[in-house]
Amino acid sequence: MKNALIKMHIAVLLWGFTGVLGKAISLDSPVLVWYRMLFTAVFMAVILSYRNQWIPVKKTDIRKFTTVGCLICLHWVAFYAAIKFANISVALVCLSTAGIFTSLADPWVNEGKHDIKEILLGALAIVGVYLIYRYQVSFGVGILFGVIAAILSSVFTILNKKIANNYPTRIMVFYEMTTGFVFITFLLPLVFHYAPTMRFLPASPSLLSDAWAGNDWLWIVVLSLCCTVWAQSLALSALKQLTSFTATLSVNLEPVYGIILAFVFYNENREIIFIKGTHDLNLGFIGGMSLILLSVLLQMLRLLKPGLASPGYIKEKGGID
Repeated sequence: MKNALIKMHIAVLLWGFTGVLGKAISLDSPVLVWYRMLFTAVFMAVILSYRNQWIPVKKTDIRKFTTVGCLICLHWVAFYAAIKFANISVALVCLSTAGIFTSLADPWVNEGKHDIKEILLGALAIVGVYLIYRYQVSFGVGILFGVIAAILSSVFTILNKKIANNYPTRIMVFYEMTTGFVFITFLLPLVFHYAPTMRFLPASPSLLSDAWAGNDWLWIVVLSLCCTVWAQSLALSALKQLTSFTATLSVNLEPVYGIILAFVFYNENREIIFIKGTHDLNLGFIGGMSLILLSVLLQMLRLLKPGLASPGYIKEKGGID
């Protein structure tokens, strides 16, 4: 049990580290996602072949994987755009509302009933996002992309839920990464048409003065291999021994880990907690972030009730973050 818990928290920490790597990689978000999906699909194909885990997939399910893959692609583009236009902490705070959006949207998709408590939690999170925007207008575009990323995350999680029990997670990840890669490959010419100065090739240390931000190739490999493939493998291994309560609690710590890492690597605590150029606390931003985190915490506590908590959430997301 102890080893399983360590594996799960390492996996969650790796997922939280994606924000740091997203900021360190100098590529714009569409190109960054193109490389991440390509590398992840290749790594997953190698693992499936080495372990002889390939299984046939129905044509109807391939169409479902294609839909989810395209949504994951757009989700990542929006998430990394939020980091580029704002910062890691803002992107992760906005992304943490995905669980609220999922609980609100799931009854529509699966013909269930809405819970008034979930609606109130969703309203609380929205008020928090508004306060962040209201008192940090310079992050406005980044906040918008962060909310879009959260909504897309909730949608593909709901869609994955319908097929998660039919296939091993690695098969799901391979097909979703492959179809997402094909989708963004077709989109890139349009992106370059409207942004012709966008760089396609990752930077090397010789191109940028900042050593941390000048190793794009290395960070892309780490992002794909460690934060996606390895993290997902650790999580799946841990799920065999952990209770639903422990698994759900661990996964919901992801934005907390990510924000702590942003504070450590980029000193973002100075950027968001204090008003720019002063030592005065940014109470509006802190209040907004607190409301969002409170809504997520309350939703997490609801999910931890017997019969509601489920480690299947990781499989439904495909181990993707």
